Amino acid sequence: MEESRSLPDSRAVRTAPATVPARLGPPAGTRPAARPRPGPAATGAAFTLLQLLLVVPGTGLGWDETVYVSQVARDVPAAFFSAPRARGITYLIAPVTELTSSTTALRIALAVLSGAGLWAALRVWRPLLPTRVLALAGALFATLWITLYYGPQAMPNLWAAYGVLAATGCFLRAVRDRADRRALVGLPAAVAVVALMRPPDAGWLMLVPAAAALVVPRWRRPALVPLMAGGFLLGAADWIVEAYTRYGGLAARLHRAAEIQGGIGWHPALDDQIRSLDGRGLCRPCDVPWTHPFTAVWFLALPLLTAVGVRAAVRAGRPATALLPAAVAVATAAPYLFLIDYAAPRFLLPAYALLALPVADGLCRPTVSGRRPRPRTTALLAVALAAHLAVQFAVLTGDTARNRHMRRDFTAAADALHALGVRPPCALTGDHAVQLAYYAGCASRQTAGPDASATPEQLRVEADRHPVAVLVPPSAAPPILARGWRHVALADTGTFRGYRAYLPPAPHADAAPAAAAR
Repeated sequence: MEESRSLPDSRAVRTAPATVPARLGPPAGTRPAARPRPGPAATGAAFTLLQLLLVVPGTGLGWDETVYVSQVARDVPAAFFSAPRARGITYLIAPVTELTSSTTALRIALAVLSGAGLWAALRVWRPLLPTRVLALAGALFATLWITLYYGPQAMPNLWAAYGVLAATGCFLRAVRDRADRRALVGLPAAVAVVALMRPPDAGWLMLVPAAAALVVPRWRRPALVPLMAGGFLLGAADWIVEAYTRYGGLAARLHRAAEIQGGIGWHPALDDQIRSLDGRGLCRPCDVPWTHPFTAVWFLALPLLTAVGVRAAVRAGRPATALLPAAVAVATAAPYLFLIDYAAPRFLLPAYALLALPVADGLCRPTVSGRRPRPRTTALLAVALAAHLAVQFAVLTGDTARNRHMRRDFTAAADALHALGVRPPCALTGDHAVQLAYYAGCASRQTAGPDASATPEQLRVEADRHPVAVLVPPSAAPPILARGWRHVALADTGTFRGYRAYLPPAPHADAAPAAAAR
């Protein structure tokens, strides 16, 4: 909703005398009308374009993505869906997977949708912040390698970030203007989006606004608390129902989710997050050396830049537009920084989206206030931003290159399995089985770990009906299930160098004619 503008005093309106000639230019001493500046829509469009150019071409589905996409894919059996996961992203991609199995088509659709999502989340803030601040905030967030890399991916974190950003803006609008109906509708809707994508993130999101609505005098509006709670229950309803139908209750699912995540407790992981910023999608265990410190300079500068933005917002007479996003960012980041013992950069996307607002406010403050920034200051900022972008795009380039190599490796391994007679309907188990099963069109049947969905006895029975393969990494002994089975080399290059595929002694294709002869 646009911020209302007061009309000029009617007493100040005068009709120009008829004898005064019309001016051919603007009146003396007045400035020409400012040209319209790019807003959130342009930022969202640029975000989509960057994804299409830099990330989409040639990239394949990662492990988590294959789990989510397999739930709604037409020609791939659904992978085991573990307790921490929510199905929000599968609902988002279902219309695309219903039409095509093309990974590139899915990437393009998600790139377009993520650009539109960034625009929609920023637009919520238009009555609260100047357009140039929103455009810069969106640009800062959209050019992080993490945001660009996960924009076209079938992963829930970026969409949770959009929901967190929109919910925070709707809350501020609702407490500022009680007649803002769009904010009252948008607040529970945004919370529902977060809960649909990542229920725990929605719980942490609500802590600060709920406390503010009850405690802060200028924001006291207790009715917003049940409104947010209703949005949470609506978004998390599927996750809660599934907890009772598959896990024996909500507490049991939460307990199992905590087990899979290594236990929820005091586990400071700030240093792990810093190490992961050099392009690691998952750092678990994160005992790797910190070999590229320059990739974390922006992260270490973020608190200082946020403080500058808060100061700028206070001077502008709207401290809430910086203080509340900063507080919600801390709340959403806290569990990933202090309660789990591993790191993934995508976990902090909601915090980065919120902190981009005060950072952009601080950078834009001289121009918003009408003061002309000093040339030296402008030059230093330009150099710093250019260096920041260079680092982000360098990390992104490395990540996308590794992804493309991964896609080629998994495609080659799937072709090798097909040549061995492991074709749909089939089942894979062992190392990399969940992801490779998607590429091969097989079902994944793990017998241990967080994705355990079958016992060795069940796999033996399954091997009598259709092809089954056990994937064993180099230097590892085959599991008891595969002892006595014949084995072949899976691939001689890339990810699967040295891997062996163990197959039952009598291949399924040969067993059928023998049974017919009897």
